[in-house]
Amino acid sequence: MQRSFSGSPYEQMFGFCRALRLRDRILIAGTAPIPSPGGLVATGAHDQMMRCGSIVREALEGLGSTMDQVVRTRVYITDPKDAEDVGRAHATLFGGHPPVATMVIVAGLLDPAWKVEFEAEAEIHESVERAEGPRSQTTL
Repeated sequence: MQRSFSGSPYEQMFGFCRALRLRDRILIAGTAPIPSPGGLVATGAHDQMMRCGSIVREALEGLGSTMDQVVRTRVYITDPKDAEDVGRAHATLFGGHPPVATMVIVAGLLDPAWKVEFEAEAEIHESVERAEGPRSQTTL
C-alpha cells in the first residue's frame, strides 16, 4: 500500500492521507481548494474546482496514475447556483475520459470560504491497454 500527502494542514490534524494506492486502485480523499503556500483561496466555484482538480492530479501522478484513469468522482457543493460552473470545470478536468460522477449539495464545508470539495477513485489498467491497445468508446 502506498500513501500520498498533499501538505494540507488537515491531513496531520485529522489523521488522513490525500490518496492511497492499493494494488491497481487509488482512492483520493475529499479535496478542498486549499491554496498553494502563500496563496489565497479562489473566490469562484469554477476556480475552486480547478484547484481541487490540480491537487487530485498531483496525488494521482505521485501514485503512478493520471486523470484519464479516474473512474468515479463525488463533488460536494454548498450552493446549487454553482453547479454549472463546477460541472464545467469537471468536464475540463476530464476531457474525453469522463468518469461516473455524483454532485451533491451540502449545507456547508469545513471552511466557509470553500464552495466545493472533490473526491475521486481511479483504476490502473496499464497491462490491458498495452496488450489490447486503447478500448473503443461505446454509447448506450
